[in-house]
Amino acid sequence: MSSSPNRIVATVFGAVYLLVGLLGFAVTGGVGFIANEGGLLLGIFEVNPLHNIAHLLIGAALLVAGLANVRAAKGVNIAVGAVYLLLGIVGFFLTGPANILALNVPDHFLHLASAVVLLGVGLGTERNVPRTAAV
Repeated sequence: MSSSPNRIVATVFGAVYLLVGLLGFAVTGGVGFIANEGGLLLGIFEVNPLHNIAHLLIGAALLVAGLANVRAAKGVNIAVGAVYLLLGIVGFFLTGPANILALNVPDHFLHLASAVVLLGVGLGTERNVPRTAAV
């Protein structure tokens, strides 16, 4: 793998989110798939099985893109960063039945921090790499 900031961040974040997704299942035994309250991962972050699956899918997308090439890593970093920015903001307003990912306040801040890093690297580095193929 090259020393591309986008590839490094995508690969590292991908591996971490895959690990988080797997570890989440250790604390969600007996928790409903879309329960509004879940188990605590690392004693801080609330997760349910749907949240764990989301982490696995996001982790896989980041890892595959990071291992593929700079353009893929940049695109996925920006896309996932944008989704996490939106989720980090909207998450503060999701309560009761709407909170199908069992999000809590530490989750919101972690999603916002992830968004800052992913968008910062995706938009701020390797500007000569196009995000999409030329038509």
